Amino acid sequence: MNGYRFLLGSSVGKKILMAATGLCLIGFLAVHLLGNFMAFAGPGAFNDYAAKLHSLQPYFTVFNIGLAALGLVHIVVGIILFFENLKARPTNYEMYRNPGGRTLASNTMPYTGLLIIAFVVMHLLKFTFVDKSTTPIFQLMSAAFANPWYVILYVAAMVIVALHINHGFWSLFQTIGVNHPRYMPLIMTLGLVATFVFGIGFASLPIYLYLIN
Repeated sequence: MNGYRFLLGSSVGKKILMAATGLCLIGFLAVHLLGNFMAFAGPGAFNDYAAKLHSLQPYFTVFNIGLAALGLVHIVVGIILFFENLKARPTNYEMYRNPGGRTLASNTMPYTGLLIIAFVVMHLLKFTFVDKSTTPIFQLMSAAFANPWYVILYVAAMVIVALHINHGFWSLFQTIGVNHPRYMPLIMTLGLVATFVFGIGFASLPIYLYLIN
């Protein structure tokens, strides 16, 4: 009971929840990105990969429910922390003083988070909750990314995801106490690498599909 009270009733506990769920979501993004790379091997390879995932039901369903729960906890706790911070600091004076080295990524975390939620809903409606019995997923993606405006929208969304990860990656280590001058430069560097890997990696697929259409 004390553990639940700490996680849900204290600012530190909520930040730990944000860090833990954020790390799990980054792990999912890494796996998802590797799966996306199958598309570069051609329609047959990617459709076979998608069929293999579908064959793992109901395990895949349980995984998706767990992933949705993680995302929901991350969102709800993030919103609570956002309003708690507003209540504790009702003016923007400290933000503009920038004493702690705040960055564009850290200052926009709540807003990039909301934009990511909107993108995820759009992405699910476009590629997940659709009938793929007659049109395989690779062909669905090719048709979607034949539209240059959708490619631009998708790439812009990946920039926002990368910006969110940029701050979230190193701040989760800071939350769990890894905040030492000896280690933080390495963590910051790894965070920057992760930012570019996820941003460029996910953005490369719509650009590639658009170019081969």
